[in-house]
Amino acid sequence: MDQRPGSDPLRLDGQCALVTGGDGGIGTEVSRSLARAGAAVAVNYRRRDDAARRLVEEIRAEGGRATAVRGDVTREDDVVAMFRRIEEELGGLDVLINNAGVQCDAAVHEMSLDDWNDVIAVNLTGQFLCAREATRVFLRRGVRSGVSRAAGKIVFVSSVHDVIPWAGHANYAAAKGGVAMLMKTLAQELAAHRIRVNAISPGAIRTPINRAAWETPEAEERLLALIPYGRIGEPGDVGRAVAWLVSDAADYVVGATLYVDGGMTLYPAFIGNG
Repeated sequence: MDQRPGSDPLRLDGQCALVTGGDGGIGTEVSRSLARAGAAVAVNYRRRDDAARRLVEEIRAEGGRATAVRGDVTREDDVVAMFRRIEEELGGLDVLINNAGVQCDAAVHEMSLDDWNDVIAVNLTGQFLCAREATRVFLRRGVRSGVSRAAGKIVFVSSVHDVIPWAGHANYAAAKGGVAMLMKTLAQELAAHRIRVNAISPGAIRTPINRAAWETPEAEERLLALIPYGRIGEPGDVGRAVAWLVSDAADYVVGATLYVDGGMTLYPAFIGNG
């Protein structure tokens, strides 16, 4: 039963959310979707303060609450300071969207140790550090009756490459596979504390990081061959899915990975019996 009689379980009014890597691509649309659902949003960035501040101004212009928060998710001191600032400026935290990620692609025999370490540090270790700090906040605050049925919500933004191997991207695929098991383990560990942990795994999404895969008709045709649904995803597809997943409408969803991929994980090469 909803704790807020007559309220809309999809709304996030009175809640505060942190979106790491919120200054571009998927993170921008996730931030917008959470703000439109009523959450106050902390938009994390590492370098591009101009993009983060523009997004904050846009959210405020629409009547929402937002702040830009600098922090490198690979640095423990930065992460601790970032969470402290969010509590001071927004009054607490109810939602963490672990979105920050990078790619440094190369064939395995040409991949440097630095490229391996950089991707693991951001895509896996950074997600651990942020999840740890969010958990500490959620355990201190507990369930806030009338605000959310959960004490806190964590969403790991992973990728279809947590299950699909990806030649030439060993570091990225290894990190995303690690994220999948990190999410499940934390979900198991924290559920008794009413902390919901889940993941979103996007497929081919039209963002600047993968522009080469869709900006020409030839490239788009090759990409669409991998997507049974017949279109490339938009960042808003992910943003809306995240907003649902952290709402009370999804309160019984724990330890799940939601693939937002147009069917990419359905092995489209086997259409027509292979």
